Amino acid sequence: MMIPKGYYGEYGGSYIPELLVPAVQEVGAAYEKYRDDPDFNAEFETLLRDYAGRPSMLYDAQNLTNTLGGAHIYLKREDLNHTGAHKINNVLGQALLAKKWARHV
Repeated sequence: MMIPKGYYGEYGGSYIPELLVPAVQEVGAAYEKYRDDPDFNAEFETLLRDYAGRPSMLYDAQNLTNTLGGAHIYLKREDLNHTGAHKINNVLGQALLAKKWARHV
């Protein structure tokens, strides 16, 4: 069974008001235009690295390693990123898309 884009499984759907469908489709078209653009991706990677602290640094949990013995333990420090974890990735991508899109609309 072919599931239409924007739908999630047999019973899922795109849960937005009908009034917003054209705007969401425009944003989707802009994303499709820029998602494979090398300049867009380079700027996004720069934002992730220099602003959001991606990739997240690893912390050598030496005391935990010593206490438990065996494997060397590292902790991924998501708490050091601006706003915590995944939200910053999403908002940076959206902001960059809006910036690029505004230049060409």
